Amino acid sequence: MLVDATDLDHQARTRSGCIPPELVSRLLEHDYADVVEARARRGEWFCALAWARLLSEQGRQADALEVLAPYLATGWWTAVETAADLLEGWGRVEEAIEITRVRMEAGHPMALESYTRLLARHGRAAEAFTLLRPHLGEPSLAEALVDVAGPAGRDVEAAALLTARAEHQCSDFPWCCRGFDRDVAIGLLATVRERQGRIDEAVALLCAENVTPVGHREQLAALLARHGRLDALRAAATSDDSGSAAQRLSQLLEERGDLEGAVAAYRQADGTLDRTSNSAFELARLLARHDRGDEAIDVMVVQAEAHNGDDWILHTLSGLYLEQGRPQDGLDLLDTLAAARKGEEEWDLYWIRLPLIAACHGVDEAIAQARAHPEGATSYAAPHIAGLLAGTGRTEDAVAVLEQHAPANRHDLAGYLIDLGRVEDALAILQRATPPPPEYWGGSWHDDPSF
Repeated sequence: MLVDATDLDHQARTRSGCIPPELVSRLLEHDYADVVEARARRGEWFCALAWARLLSEQGRQADALEVLAPYLATGWWTAVETAADLLEGWGRVEEAIEITRVRMEAGHPMALESYTRLLARHGRAAEAFTLLRPHLGEPSLAEALVDVAGPAGRDVEAAALLTARAEHQCSDFPWCCRGFDRDVAIGLLATVRERQGRIDEAVALLCAENVTPVGHREQLAALLARHGRLDALRAAATSDDSGSAAQRLSQLLEERGDLEGAVAAYRQADGTLDRTSNSAFELARLLARHDRGDEAIDVMVVQAEAHNGDDWILHTLSGLYLEQGRPQDGLDLLDTLAAARKGEEEWDLYWIRLPLIAACHGVDEAIAQARAHPEGATSYAAPHIAGLLAGTGRTEDAVAVLEQHAPANRHDLAGYLIDLGRVEDALAILQRATPPPPEYWGGSWHDDPSF
């Protein structure tokens, strides 16, 4: 078997021209392990990954490494990282360190972080810190340095490095500092201070600016929650437009058994809901978890009316109506909202009502209404119609719907074909793909990011 790092990277990035992981799982669920094994030996990365893990679970370490060997031979970082994870899990730590070290010394941009974290996990944190120290200016490596500083006993040195970095004033973000600006440095410094037990200093760092970055607000809320500082968390929630503090406060109170306090955390002093749609979503989830689904619906209805046409809100609301056995109420609300928009619903909103129609009037009626929609014959409508059919055991009909638009929706179609036992047909559809362009992504490393 010959495999090429460029082709492998194309598979992993685009999931095109290959069997994607969700369908590999489907093959295994339907007892087509022989197909997965055969394809693993023919250059299908996701098959090789699943097969190697399965062999590992069976204690067949040598066989698992044999499957990965051709992929490792390309130097492709994803394969190296996978093999290192398996080796570490088997207790073969020195081998994991060695294959990662080889890629690090070859200059692979992602290997240093993995290598040093691996060292730190196995008693060599001081060595890891020394390797990372010259790379403080790179955000991901700076985060790794902070993480290994604790077990290395180098928190004081890490704090000094970050304090100096926090004095940087950006002149052309992110180009002047490669994205590692003073806000990033302050956040990492606060992590070190918390680990040192200097909680008040960590809090002061995260609250220092007049306009605190969203990342700092999230970090501050998590810090206050970890240390049970309810009063400070409540104070933060009153001024945090991101909703992070309210969410952390609610989670903490829920864990302590104070459900009413957890609900109140999302509300302002006048009893109205906190500022963001995300807060409404979290409150609705909280209420639904505690069998207060009708209240959860009321919360999301307010959001749907305030943000009419926001698909994720309508999708959440539709699911809540189904869970509460109120599909007709859900349809009535969607009709009211559609009328308020003064226009026919486009498919990206219309399909949300299909499960509600099916619950009220049956799947055939839902399918009929879907097909009657102006966009009901399009390739992007087909998966929703096919899903209704397959949900009632009419998988052949679902395949027929999707075949009209092949190769669009190839993954959905292949999945249903696998369910029917038509594995070769499924594999043939999945192999239809445009080859990667020459010098894919244009970088010197095949697994470099595309930016």
